[in-house]
Amino acid sequence: MNRKIEERQRVRVKICGLTRADDALLAAELGADAVGFIFAESPRQIAPESARTIIELLPPWVSRVGVFVDQDIRLVRDIGDYCSLDYFQFHGHEDPDYCRQFPGRAIKAFRIKEESDLTSLSKYILSAYLLDTFSPDRMGGTGQVFDWRLAILAKRYGRVILSGGLGPDNVAQAIQLVQPYGVDASSGLESAPGKKDHSKLSSFFKAVSSAASASSSSSSSSSSI
Repeated sequence: MNRKIEERQRVRVKICGLTRADDALLAAELGADAVGFIFAESPRQIAPESARTIIELLPPWVSRVGVFVDQDIRLVRDIGDYCSLDYFQFHGHEDPDYCRQFPGRAIKAFRIKEESDLTSLSKYILSAYLLDTFSPDRMGGTGQVFDWRLAILAKRYGRVILSGGLGPDNVAQAIQLVQPYGVDASSGLESAPGKKDHSKLSSFFKAVSSAASASSSSSSSSSSI
């Protein structure tokens, strides 16, 4: 297969809600492209000092992502500088002007329930659009999936990161259906909030790899004469 086609089809993986160094290091060892640290109020919230300690242990070429919810821009920037964050993921009501303060580094989460929820994506210019499951009282971490067909429609706006209830049992199916830019998992890989189950982590990456292999085989078959 052409290398450019392979690159386009490779699905990136982000493991979010990390609070422990051994979890972050295992995620990196298994092949995570990015790791996420939640600096907003959450059962998975981590102090900047603790996040920085973990980040300093990570190998190169693993992106560090900070997750924020409706926080002051100066505070977000200060934490970003202190922790050497690569990207900023916004899970609140941040408007397009807010996100434009982080050019080339902003990821905005959109809570999806129905097709009409996708219209707001067109107002934003982002590095990626993260689609999560709608909840009336939670900004994320619901552990529930939404209709993945809506994620396919969202790809017209840019790079889509699929989130919401992903785990070892369903991530391969999600990848094969949506072919997103990336997948983001947190609660589906935990033994308790903020504590990753290492067996689930390993199974998750195996499932991602199997989905990639299946997609590659399908593409090769369809292109053969």
